[in-house]
Amino acid sequence: MNTSKKTKDLLKKRKKSYVDIGCGANKQDEKWFGIDYRDLPGVDLVQDLEKTPWAIPSNTFDTAISNHVIEHINPSHGIFIEFMNEAWRILKSGADFIIGAPYATSVGMFRDPTHVNFINEETWSYFDPMDQLYQGALYHIYSPLPWQIKVNTWHSSGNVEVVLTKRDILPVHNVDSEYLKKLKKSTNLMK
Repeated sequence: MNTSKKTKDLLKKRKKSYVDIGCGANKQDEKWFGIDYRDLPGVDLVQDLEKTPWAIPSNTFDTAISNHVIEHINPSHGIFIEFMNEAWRILKSGADFIIGAPYATSVGMFRDPTHVNFINEETWSYFDPMDQLYQGALYHIYSPLPWQIKVNTWHSSGNVEVVLTKRDILPVHNVDSEYLKKLKKSTNLMK
């Protein structure tokens, strides 16, 4: 999938670029580039977030937000990990990814029949090779593209909110070779 001319033109207009992943009709504001699977007002790119690669060049955005979206991303067969890897790909080095979701055991999680991905404060340890809680032990189960947990707050009857920072890939991270192949292929496709 190649980046469309419309998307390239929209991205060129921005000095600092921000992406609202799964924005729906409620994109943060006009400074933000909106992605959603539905063609709604404010959506700049209609994209199925479970299908990768997304039609966006690598290393494009300074900040990403995804508010009450990841609980809708299918966790089976590595789809959620692919989603996180794709968010990593489109962000610049050191960029932040701000995520909000209902806590795994909260009433809000069980209320919506489209919620399939149960998130709690420990979920993020699977994405940080140097997390404080497990010292990278959970990360090495899947070895996805690496993030750093910057902020991780939650309330078991409410929401989990996290800020992840895109880490550079280092040999010590032992990123899964299949993810690296997909990253290289996606980067080449989006040029």
